[in-house]
Amino acid sequence: MNHCEDHNMDKKMVPRTEEEIEKIVNRLKRIEGQVRGVQKMVEDNRYCIDILVQISAITAALNKVGLNLLERHVSHCVSKAIREGSGEASIRELMDVIKQFAK
Repeated sequence: MNHCEDHNMDKKMVPRTEEEIEKIVNRLKRIEGQVRGVQKMVEDNRYCIDILVQISAITAALNKVGLNLLERHVSHCVSKAIREGSGEASIRELMDVIKQFAK
C-alpha cells in the first residue's frame, strides 16, 4: 500500500521516488538523533532553556518535513486527483490534514 492510499484504495496517488524516500528518511533520522540528544540532556539534568531551545529546533525540523510532504502531496497526488475528476474528495482530505497539522 502506498503513501496516498493508506486510508482508501480508491485514492489517486503518485509514488515517491527512491531519492525522495531517502531524503525524508535521512531527515527523520537526524530528528531522531536530536530527540535522543534532548533525552540525554534531561538525564544529565541540563539547564531548562538549553533543552527548550533544542525542542524548538526539533519542532521546526518536523514541521519542515511535514510541509515538504504537504507540498509534494498537493503538487502530485491532489493535482492528479483533480485531473482525473476526483479533486473534491482529495481537497477535502487535504484540508482535514492541514487542520490537524495546524493544531
